[in-house]
Amino acid sequence: MKGGLIYVMGPSGAGKDTLLRFARERLAGEAVVFAHRYITREESGGENHIALTEPEFEARSRRGLFALEWRSHALRYGVGVEIDQWMASGCTVVVNGSRAYAGEAFERYPCMTLVHVEAAQHVLAARLASRARETPEQVAARLARRAPFEVPPGAMFSRIDNSGRLEEAGEAFIEVVRRVTAG
Repeated sequence: MKGGLIYVMGPSGAGKDTLLRFARERLAGEAVVFAHRYITREESGGENHIALTEPEFEARSRRGLFALEWRSHALRYGVGVEIDQWMASGCTVVVNGSRAYAGEAFERYPCMTLVHVEAAQHVLAARLASRARETPEQVAARLARRAPFEVPPGAMFSRIDNSGRLEEAGEAFIEVVRRVTAG
């Protein structure tokens, strides 16, 4: 039995981590695994990641320990090769990815489902400001940035608007996960 891969992406502040946490809590006990990311940034509340230094990240990369890896906002991100084993065991794996890297990820996993999480511009601005990880100038730069993204031909794709109530977006995402899990 082979499991599926769900690649979640969207702009900073769209609420991807909150949406993933919502689904993770409600899907506990099901054959769904939410992969953590390895990031060259200190740990911060709410995000499922493991902080690595640049040398630690590079050493893992050289040894082929990442199934997916990319650079964004002067940081390095990776998803471990353990996702391949989880899928081989029949689990549906959910990863928090990058829009700019979606095409490369699709080349490696052509059966994955892409999920784009969106939110209204004013919602993005408020969420980014509340995180207090960046200066107002850095927040403005993130909001102005439009990461290139094109749905690869043949890809399964869903959009989720996370501008409003978390429960609505969360239930819509859970529906996507269950559809992929059902095969």
